[in-house]
Amino acid sequence: MPQRHSKNNNDLAFFTYDEKRKLGYGTQKERLGRDSIKPFDACCLCLKSLIDPMSCHKGHLFCKECILQCLLSQKKDIQRKLAAHAAQQKKGKEEEEEKLMLQKAKELDAFDQQNHGAVPQYSDRNYSRDKNGFHGANSVKVTSYEEEALRTMKAFWLPSATPEASVKVEAPSTSTICPEGNEKLKLKTLFPVQFTEDTSEQKKSKALDKTYICPSCKVTLTNTMSLVALSSCGHVFCKKCADRFMAVDKVCLVCNKACKERNLVNLEKGGTGFAGHGDHLQATDFKHLGSGTGLGLVRPAMKT
Repeated sequence: MPQRHSKNNNDLAFFTYDEKRKLGYGTQKERLGRDSIKPFDACCLCLKSLIDPMSCHKGHLFCKECILQCLLSQKKDIQRKLAAHAAQQKKGKEEEEEKLMLQKAKELDAFDQQNHGAVPQYSDRNYSRDKNGFHGANSVKVTSYEEEALRTMKAFWLPSATPEASVKVEAPSTSTICPEGNEKLKLKTLFPVQFTEDTSEQKKSKALDKTYICPSCKVTLTNTMSLVALSSCGHVFCKKCADRFMAVDKVCLVCNKACKERNLVNLEKGGTGFAGHGDHLQATDFKHLGSGTGLGLVRPAMKT
């Protein structure tokens, strides 16, 4: 049976569709596996198992030490930016005051020379005299007008006349933000989270890692389940039990502590800067051919 001519025709000046596919040209899609998804019981900062878990009202979980260190570093950065902004404002005021003083001194000097000087003052810049009495092109020394022109000249090719770009420091925001959701976050808005560990004999003998269950229906918690935490006491339930019992009875099933509907916080599952989460579990890259090479170069795919 004869082979297809399009796959064997390799003497063309351009790549055929089959050659592009073999070189990996175009948009390549791949579904993210389990290793690319953050577990529900992992910290959003260190990506390790939670130690003294804390949660914000958006449902992002952190280790207590990690989130406290993050908020502390943000406050130090805010203090540094505030100090830089205050120093810039102080320097600007001093420069304005200095300019006003120099302008007043020039006005007084001009007034004094006009009233008490024996030599008349000329307003024409081309006829201005220098300190030695010479004027115009016959002057040996640089006149004051030329000195002013050299001082204010924007000549990038002269090192002495290179203009300096002033760096303006904007007033920073004084509020700390959540490192995961980028919303405003305060220390007092964090609440501790308590997972119910599975203490059955079968789980102890089979699994080395800790497994958590819903305290209501005793179902093992996984990434495929939607979890709800109570901000009043911190206990974690599955979404079905929370909607069926806590939303109706307004009380926690573990500690019998009263809760309201606003205390039900949906926990975010999976996903940081290093892992995919939610419904977007497909990685997409666009590969194009480099000049003179047979390997496909990778650049980020355009979002559609």
